[in-house]
Amino acid sequence: MDVATAPICLLPEDTFFQIFSSLSLRQIIVCQSVSKFFRHLLTSPSFLRYLLIPAASQLRLVAVRPPHHHHHHRQSSCHPSPSQQSSSVLHAFDPSEGRWLRFSLDFLPFRYLHPIAASSFGLVYLWGDSIDSPPSRRSLIACNPLTRQFKILPNLGSAWSRHGSVLVDSENRVMVLTELAALYYTGSNQWLIFSSNLPSKPRSPVMVSDSVYALCDIGSPWRSQWMLFSCSLGTSHSSTHHWVRREKEEWGEVFDILKRPRLVKGSSENQILMVGGLKSSFSPSAPCSTIVILRLDLGTLEWDELGKMPLEMFRCFSEELSKFKVFGGGNRVCFLGKRAGRLAMWDCCGSKPEWRWIDWAPGLGDGFCRGFMLDAALTRFP
Repeated sequence: MDVATAPICLLPEDTFFQIFSSLSLRQIIVCQSVSKFFRHLLTSPSFLRYLLIPAASQLRLVAVRPPHHHHHHRQSSCHPSPSQQSSSVLHAFDPSEGRWLRFSLDFLPFRYLHPIAASSFGLVYLWGDSIDSPPSRRSLIACNPLTRQFKILPNLGSAWSRHGSVLVDSENRVMVLTELAALYYTGSNQWLIFSSNLPSKPRSPVMVSDSVYALCDIGSPWRSQWMLFSCSLGTSHSSTHHWVRREKEEWGEVFDILKRPRLVKGSSENQILMVGGLKSSFSPSAPCSTIVILRLDLGTLEWDELGKMPLEMFRCFSEELSKFKVFGGGNRVCFLGKRAGRLAMWDCCGSKPEWRWIDWAPGLGDGFCRGFMLDAALTRFP
């Protein structure tokens, strides 16, 4: 039976809305993928106004962006390439239900969609090239895949998309951070720029509350020396923001014992997590015995250990500690690596921490993916 002629499609719009407005957010997401008819009605402004779901209701998902090779090559053909087609779909894993979800991005008026940068409260941020504009006119787009609404932020040059890290806080304030400068967007029609003056390229920066935290390698070509830096954004309209090296004598050699540390947002605004390979000694070439997750209390500046990756799982990452990707936030941290071939997750949402494997999503292929946490929500666009 054709979906368009199914009995449910013949119902009056108000009756249809009354039936589906009583569903949970997770059920609405599943229904949106049934057909174009359902997707159109369940993302319409009329239905969103009718909803009984609280505006603050969110679904914590693990979003994975496909490999971005070939995205930077412009093609003269009007037919989308496989890489273009894969970039128009966002894959997300629902840890509570143990299933993968697909969100179509075909509502965005861009031929090329580049790796997704960040997300906050239902909004996904990604770089996009419009059909007619040159590569130097690349745009940063904010969109909600559930409501299919989007907004194009003020134009940036292509250098920012190639070298900048995009950060978003809980109020959807956006920063594009590089080693030399940073752009800050608070909702006005322009970017505020200020100098970074960091000692090296910022690694795995995170924006927490009114501050940005980043790791910098201040060592030599022969020996890494990682340090934690922070910058307060309390006076966001200022053209000067100073980075401060955060350290405490009690920390000891916390950075020396970790190989290739990365930062991840914690479960609250006064915490950040640090993940890295746990070296067997302080020697620069010492092998790692596992991967460890540490937590820093930003109020007391005290570290504590949250967990270590089981040895059987670590064996899949032991040969690529300099390449595997880490992302997450709150009570979940995810690990991606070519050799592993699937997603490893540390999940602390239950009564006790759990390490588990997540089988790969159909259609993602075997490329080297990256990811981020997506707080899916049916919130209207700000």
